[in-house]
Amino acid sequence: MRKALKRTAIALGVGAALVTAGGAWLAAQPWGPPVELVEPVAGGTPIRLPELVGNYYPGVGEGPRPAILLLGGSEGGLGAAADGQARLLAKEGFSVLVLAYYRLPGQPQRFELIPLETFTRALDWLKAHEGVEPARLAIMGTSKGAEAALLVASRRTDISAVVAAVPSQVAWQGFDWSFAPVNTSSWSEGGKPVPFLPITTVGWNGDIYGPALADAAKHPEAAIPVEQIAAPVLLLCGEEDKLWPSCPMARAVKARRDGAAGSLATTLLAYPDAGHFGVGPALPEGRDVLALITMFGGSAQGNVAARADGWPRTIAFLKQAMASRAMKVKRR
Repeated sequence: MRKALKRTAIALGVGAALVTAGGAWLAAQPWGPPVELVEPVAGGTPIRLPELVGNYYPGVGEGPRPAILLLGGSEGGLGAAADGQARLLAKEGFSVLVLAYYRLPGQPQRFELIPLETFTRALDWLKAHEGVEPARLAIMGTSKGAEAALLVASRRTDISAVVAAVPSQVAWQGFDWSFAPVNTSSWSEGGKPVPFLPITTVGWNGDIYGPALADAAKHPEAAIPVEQIAAPVLLLCGEEDKLWPSCPMARAVKARRDGAAGSLATTLLAYPDAGHFGVGPALPEGRDVLALITMFGGSAQGNVAARADGWPRTIAFLKQAMASRAMKVKRR
């Protein structure tokens, strides 16, 4: 039963709060999900440097492989869910670095002023790895990780593909799992806060993001400059997302890119009966779905169906984008 729960949690993407994997460091905290640092399975390599913590998995195949920097969300640490997703991507031929960027010892403990240089450093590490083809580099994130992926990709010219699942159109104000006030940005760059959209009002239904987005025009500097991303972008969202309005924000990302000069490839997959957990790898067949899958919107069936459709399309998108990049490099 424990193994079945672990497999389902890995696919679901929220397993860190439910399952302690063997060989993992796990720290319970009074607020928020437990912070986990799982060790890689056979074939993977733990990266435990002062400014770079993650697990690296070489992609299946001959020669240097296209690579992906994989980012989780506000759960922090490096849990079984993110590690399992990295392993699935490696089986598809991508070398993957799944990164821990906050809540571990020595890292920011609040989602506050997390340096974008953390992600740049990880991308540079991947590019320099002997098992990676440096001209084919992607970044892939979910929720706050998708926010980071879009921010970082808008600042680099060497990204071949971007996958942003349940994303944001803006850089948001930071937060703390203890709900202590955080009055600055989630992110920093060059030691300074990245301009952010403040959260000042709570809606009648407890919504904090909708009222803030209604005032987004007053804070144009908070918008992520996604039109600066030359690479193809894949956006995935659930129309019934109750954590934050991922589909309206995904549409805003697409509209901004569609309205920019030039031809920017942007694909949006919006699932009508899915919520915040309707993205990520397909769930194992024949397994009971964890009740947690509906916590942030959508029905169990809708979330399962969205993942079953979205994951293979994500893999196809990555392979096509990486292949296109390889063709462009050969023409030079």
